[in-house]
Amino acid sequence: MRRALPELVLRWHVLALVRSHDPQLAALGITQIEGDLDQPDTLTRLAGISDAVIHSAPPPPQGADDTRTRNLIAVLRRGKSLPRQLVYISTSGVYGDCGGARVSETRAPAAQSARAARRVDAERRLRRFGRERGYHCRVSILRAPGIYAADRLPLERLHKGLPLMLHSEDSHTNHIHADDLGRACIAALARGRPNRVYNISDDSSLAMGEWFDMLADSFSLPRAPRLPREDVRRSVPPLQWSFMSESRRLDNRRMRRELRLHLRYPTVATGLGEVVNKETPCSG
Repeated sequence: MRRALPELVLRWHVLALVRSHDPQLAALGITQIEGDLDQPDTLTRLAGISDAVIHSAPPPPQGADDTRTRNLIAVLRRGKSLPRQLVYISTSGVYGDCGGARVSETRAPAAQSARAARRVDAERRLRRFGRERGYHCRVSILRAPGIYAADRLPLERLHKGLPLMLHSEDSHTNHIHADDLGRACIAALARGRPNRVYNISDDSSLAMGEWFDMLADSFSLPRAPRLPREDVRRSVPPLQWSFMSESRRLDNRRMRRELRLHLRYPTVATGLGEVVNKETPCSG
């Protein structure tokens, strides 16, 4: 979300909810409001002060519900005026495992992890919020897959030598550069339709192993070993397996048609190419 701020401050007076003062936000001229989405009593200053909201906070790490989104909606309802627009950054994980099928926004959510189920809860709360107010608040939901950038590359996994699945058993994965996700937020503020969901994904169509092979080759690291699917499941942490076991290919035509978003990095090859040409990122 921070990547959208330089452009946002050119068009808006930007307010940011922060847990503590951030000098980088201050340098951009952003007004900071200290509060915590886990503590409703700290949010009262948010009521009625915004024409538009970009909600990028993840759900809490436990529970069935996204209490952070619930708390945000509650304070927005208390304002004398509602935001005219609200953009929420969700995840493509809400679709669950689709067996490698091409997935459009009309596919019903089928979350298979507690983490994704909390995202589904957040989406439903926000869409209900948009409907109950007669679309006076235009809600746009951006379902993002694997977000990457120079400082967001899973190189540590390659350093550890964790295995990947055989190509014949591999899962399809999707990506979006962090800069393009920030630009999608701005496009949704301008052109998002009421209570509309958008897949925010680049044009790459890769198996997970192909993605990691590309990373390894780009940074002169050894490629990960390939094992049968069941052997990989036993070899990697459960959280990592929950990402690896789901396979889908996102259809981004609605993003292009309605948001009119022209991707700066239409494939991971273009994104990684720029990273390699500029500097070697930190692993993590």
